[in-house]
Amino acid sequence: MAADWLGSVVSINCGQTLGIYQGEVISVDHASQTISLRRPYHNGVRCPVPEVTFSAMDIKELKFLDIQHTANKLGSVQGAATEASITTSGRLANSNRVPKPEVTGSSSQPGAAPITILRRGAPAGSSNSRATTQKKNSVKNGGAGWPMRPKDDECFGDGTDEDLDTDFDFEGNLALFDKAAVFSKIDGTNSHANRPQQHSTHGTQHKPLTYRHDENILEVKPVTYRQITGPQHGGKEYCTDSGLVVPSIPYELHKRLLAAAERWGLSVERRLETIGVCSCQMALTLLGGPNRLTPKNTHQRPTVVILCGPHIQGAQGISCGRHLANHEVEVILFLPNFLKMQESVTSEVNLYSRTSGKQVASIKDLPSSPVDLVINCLDCHENRLLREQSWYQSAADWANSNRAPVLSIDPAVVEQCHNIEAKWTLCLGLPLPLAESESRVYLCDIGIPKRVFQEVGISYRSPFGCKFVIPLHSA
Repeated sequence: MAADWLGSVVSINCGQTLGIYQGEVISVDHASQTISLRRPYHNGVRCPVPEVTFSAMDIKELKFLDIQHTANKLGSVQGAATEASITTSGRLANSNRVPKPEVTGSSSQPGAAPITILRRGAPAGSSNSRATTQKKNSVKNGGAGWPMRPKDDECFGDGTDEDLDTDFDFEGNLALFDKAAVFSKIDGTNSHANRPQQHSTHGTQHKPLTYRHDENILEVKPVTYRQITGPQHGGKEYCTDSGLVVPSIPYELHKRLLAAAERWGLSVERRLETIGVCSCQMALTLLGGPNRLTPKNTHQRPTVVILCGPHIQGAQGISCGRHLANHEVEVILFLPNFLKMQESVTSEVNLYSRTSGKQVASIKDLPSSPVDLVINCLDCHENRLLREQSWYQSAADWANSNRAPVLSIDPAVVEQCHNIEAKWTLCLGLPLPLAESESRVYLCDIGIPKRVFQEVGISYRSPFGCKFVIPLHSA
């Protein structure tokens, strides 16, 4: 008969020391008086071992939790009078027969695993009052022909499970909801149709449609992203954050554009001032902007080193350094002692000398520790031989070894990579076909009018929007 109990779910109470175990019966040993459970739970927690074996001496009480499976087995062995039963103390009888535990319907002990217990049959030994209650329940459940059920069976019995077998009709209830009408009312597309039309002497006048807050009542022309075209293509194209295409132009065309702007009044001095302001604004942003340059942070003023040469690009860097010094930035200007410099460079140096910035002529005077930013203005578009001079090589070596980020302003167009690795590159007006590098390209508005672009054959619409410096991405 031991095989009849295999697969039953039981709860074994082993006292306060060992606690309560629950699991599925997988074996019952007559000789050793032991019972084994599979997938056991100890006080409601899953045991780390797959099986647990109990001795009859340790078992205080044994309860069957799989009542439906147990009831079928009890019905098949009711006539077997030779089988031993579990004693009232809950221990297994010391006999050679398989113990037949007492089936109880009480709730699980504290700490038991969350296993649903369904009561199907009435326990033995019911009193007369219990029988009277069962009779009343049988009348409520449909008359004398129905089997008597305990009071709790009215809530937890088979009668309540019949309604749960019927699935909820989602499609039928969804059909009652007119989605098209509701969404049409929300969108406002049928608001004009539900209102009476007003007639006048001139004929029927229909009220206009109602628009949402994100709809434009004016017809919008398709966006043209290629708004800048030129007679000569530089070989590379960039695009702005809004998707506008900005082509590069050769240096000769860029030189003609600056000459035409100078003839119309955009002198070199005015251009240098514009470039100085825009590059200074970009440098201040790279240094941290309002998070770094505050009155409460005067003890941590950023340090910027500007490397300049004796040409117009050097004058642009000096103008940027002057504006940075005016914004309480510690500026160190590197400019070697040249016998001959352009007039614009001399003018910018004289104006820079009136600031609190420093000027050095030797690499030895530059700081050995890393600075916050290095601005490179050593390259020249006209004279390529400057790259081979000793002062240029020394300045480039210092910039690469200082480990500070580098901003290059108006770098020269070279086939190979630049001697100084720049993190940011600032182009003027329109970009030049720069060599492939990991530098991020930015474009500066230097104030050239639209008709000046047309004079040199460039169809131009400003891509800057509300800014003077915009980032460019490789198309």
